Amino acid sequence: MRVVRGLSRSSSRPSGGSSTPWLYLAPALVVLGGLLLYPIYQLGLISFFHYTQAQVSGGQPATFEGFGNYREIFSDAQFWQVLLATVVFAAACVVSTLSVGCALAVLLTRVRALPRLALMLAALGAWATPAVTGSTVWLLLFDPDFGPVNRMLGLGDHSWTYGRLSAFLLVLLEVVWCSFPFVMVTVYAGIRAVPAEVLEAAELDGASQLRVWRSVLAPMLRPILVVVTIQSVIWDFKVFTQIYVMTNGGGIAGQNLTLNVYAYQQAFASSQYSLGSAIGIVMLLILLAVTLVYLRLLRRQGEEL
Repeated sequence: MRVVRGLSRSSSRPSGGSSTPWLYLAPALVVLGGLLLYPIYQLGLISFFHYTQAQVSGGQPATFEGFGNYREIFSDAQFWQVLLATVVFAAACVVSTLSVGCALAVLLTRVRALPRLALMLAALGAWATPAVTGSTVWLLLFDPDFGPVNRMLGLGDHSWTYGRLSAFLLVLLEVVWCSFPFVMVTVYAGIRAVPAEVLEAAELDGASQLRVWRSVLAPMLRPILVVVTIQSVIWDFKVFTQIYVMTNGGGIAGQNLTLNVYAYQQAFASSQYSLGSAIGIVMLLILLAVTLVYLRLLRRQGEEL
């Protein structure tokens, strides 16, 4: 009987052992490696060389610079100004996107089927709109001559893209408009998975909607909130299209530059491909550091990720 039990237990185990899941993931990992790792490798390689239009055309050989490109960008005062503007702008976008998305997700659980369907379709339409198209539409809405926003607010021919703060605000609104549907749909799906008895008990205890969110929903949805927060940080930190289209390449005298647009200008407008690559690597390291620190803090709080 002992032998039979041992055989039955061993036969129930996967024959491939711990390597079986990796065999299923291997094709996807190969594709991701080719699409992500190789371009990152090339980007890092170019950042260590003096690589301009002369090297691209083959007129001059590429010379090894080591960390010279990184020293050059770190000694540039404009780089630090752009980095600070990028961090503040991305933080404002993330907070605004999460706030709007979570609020609308809760609203979806409170309205009837028809209004819920209409809101979902409208949000998905905003999400599916290409960034270039959405940015152009927002520029038309806030146009100083023909835009309906200025007429409704009585601002006359006020130019939203002329001032630094107003231009960043305009871009922020467009970024939130095209980003909140992802947060809304994801958080709504998480709320629907919460047992109804838990929410009913909180309501019977007299908890307000805000208290239910803070004390019941937010702790239970923390793994989902981690995903949407990290995703929003990555998206908003590397915003390019909205800034480039709505501020005409970075605003007057570069007042609305972000790191992604700044790297583009260095690489393609100035043909300093090595400097643009170095800025791209710095952005990658910053995003990796922010993500790892955020996950580490959550693990210290006992969260399973």
